[in-house]
Amino acid sequence: MSEPPGSAVSSGSAPPAQAIPRPEPSPASPAVPVSVRSPEPTEAPDEGPKRSDRDSAQRPLSAQRVLPLRRPGRWIATAVVLVLVVQIGHGLVTNPFYQWDRFGYWFVRPVIVDGLLITLQVAAYSALLGLLGGILLALGRLSRSPVLRAVSWVYIWLFRSVPLIVVLLFLYNFSALYKTLSIGVPFGPAFFSFDESRLATDIVVAVVGLSLNEAAYAAEVVRGGILSVDQGQHEAASALGLPKRYQFVRIVFPQALRAITPNYVNQLIGLIKSTSLVFYVSLLDLFGSVQTMGSTYPGDIVPLLLVATIWYLILTSVVSVIQFYVERYYSRGAVRTLPPTPLQKLRAGVRDLRARIQREAAI
Repeated sequence: MSEPPGSAVSSGSAPPAQAIPRPEPSPASPAVPVSVRSPEPTEAPDEGPKRSDRDSAQRPLSAQRVLPLRRPGRWIATAVVLVLVVQIGHGLVTNPFYQWDRFGYWFVRPVIVDGLLITLQVAAYSALLGLLGGILLALGRLSRSPVLRAVSWVYIWLFRSVPLIVVLLFLYNFSALYKTLSIGVPFGPAFFSFDESRLATDIVVAVVGLSLNEAAYAAEVVRGGILSVDQGQHEAASALGLPKRYQFVRIVFPQALRAITPNYVNQLIGLIKSTSLVFYVSLLDLFGSVQTMGSTYPGDIVPLLLVATIWYLILTSVVSVIQFYVERYYSRGAVRTLPPTPLQKLRAGVRDLRARIQREAAI
């Protein structure tokens, strides 16, 4: 039986490959030539930072120099101040009117040193008694007793109103008002009596007058320091059941000293300078010795005044140094880092200068 044309071949023989005819273009639609479009010109890629920028970026941070802002006003002010300081120093050194040779002669003479010791003695006693009296007066003003408040207020008002020289002269002539003083029962018999003129020596009059005047000012300084302590500290101390005296001595007063110290040191410096007034009650302190020698040697008045000036500068400078260390001691617990001492500041400045020189040399 014959297979019809186009039928499949029996299994076992591969079918013949048939060619697929390629379609020809229709004459109605002519072939359109395809043009290859050239790519549009694009911008050149960024080649990155310039060479100088790359070089500066590749440098280590320590080698990159930061230029500070120019401040011409500061430099002009500094130059003007330096010129004035140099001129003043040159005038002090070269002016023969100051007689620096006579200054060196009088500076450590025994009469000057003796007056300096009296000044230190009067200032020390007056500062101690004035501070103790100021504490008592401050507590009186903060007391709940109307009598204590009134008496403390009147005392402070009186001695802050009267000049110190008037107080000293009044005490110096106190024996004319009360020739004898006695201790005994009020408005009753006296147990002890003594002559006021023998007790009130020149140095006693000076110390008492300065102490009375200093206590009035110290009272307000102490009261301001106590009021600066946070009220929560008082409440916490009361909640612990601590006695009032213990609360004040161990909790309130140490914290108040941070505010009391700077203000009272100002009072102490003023007290040292106020000792020059005791010359008017016949006490030869530093200023009194200078005045006496100036009257004896009229040609040396200027160098003698310079001697007194330098000694007062030394005394107040020592007090200022003590103030710094006292403030630093009582600032513990109130600040995170204690302020550096002058020696520590000097060392830090030397280290910074050395590091700056090394950086400049590396560049």
